[in-house]
Amino acid sequence: MDMGLKTLQERESRLALYMLAPALVIVLLLVFFPTAWNIWLSLKPVSLEGLRGEGLWNAGLTLRNYQKVLSDPELPGVAATTLAYTVGGSLFSILLGLTAALLVHKEFPGRAFIRGLLISPYIAPIVAVAFTWSFILDPQLGCLNWLGVKTGVLDQPVAFFSARWIQVRLPGFTMPIPLALLSVIFFEGWRYFPFALLFILARLQAIPEDLYRAAAVDGAGPFQRFFHITLPQLRSVLATLFLFRFIWTLNKFDDIFLLTGGEAGTRVLTLKVYDYAFGAFDIGAGSAAAMLLFFILGIFMAGYLRWVTRQEVR
Repeated sequence: MDMGLKTLQERESRLALYMLAPALVIVLLLVFFPTAWNIWLSLKPVSLEGLRGEGLWNAGLTLRNYQKVLSDPELPGVAATTLAYTVGGSLFSILLGLTAALLVHKEFPGRAFIRGLLISPYIAPIVAVAFTWSFILDPQLGCLNWLGVKTGVLDQPVAFFSARWIQVRLPGFTMPIPLALLSVIFFEGWRYFPFALLFILARLQAIPEDLYRAAAVDGAGPFQRFFHITLPQLRSVLATLFLFRFIWTLNKFDDIFLLTGGEAGTRVLTLKVYDYAFGAFDIGAGSAAAMLLFFILGIFMAGYLRWVTRQEVR
């Protein structure tokens, strides 16, 4: 009987391995091989033309590409812009998603239609929405500038995607604000908040209503119920959302490329990879810059996993 049970377990184990084999092959081909290939290129003095030459294989390994990237005088500013864009865009999309989820959580007429409408920014083609935003915020033809000047809110049209700084007058002093960077951050938050909306809404619907009833009986107001019941219940979802949005925003290229082209203080690391590889035709330096992105994501992932482990222990 034991031998038969052991044989059955072995057969099930082999079957599980056979079923996992296709996924393992796909991961090896689409993840591990491109990563290893990029590491190899980052250690080679290879140009775009040299990808098809013998120099790719004959040249020795070198760290010159990393030295070139790390000694780039633009790197500190680009890294700071990347961090601000990534954190700002991630937090803003989650904040918008949380607000929208709270608004459409309860029953009201037309809720299904509103929910579908709120998802539209996420499913719309990026080229279409980037062109629409560029047209709306255009300083000459944009309707937002026209409305602002017409109502007296703006003294003159504002170039949202081409003005690096704008001076905002506050009582007693004037403060410079990075306008183009804030504009692309707002675009990032608006474009991807439906993703956060879906996750948060699903978790909100799973919170027992008895918790809110008991809190209301004890005299808790709406804000107290939100901060002491809703937010603690959403903590794990919000942390996971921030992880996903941080990773995806850090790797974003098309949004900023279509809106500003990296000008006006919006150049991020992904655009530097593009500039090295296809602007300067230096594939080795572009691969080294990509590995720098990979390294930053690795540090963030390690910190996040450590935080998750500590939360589980508690």
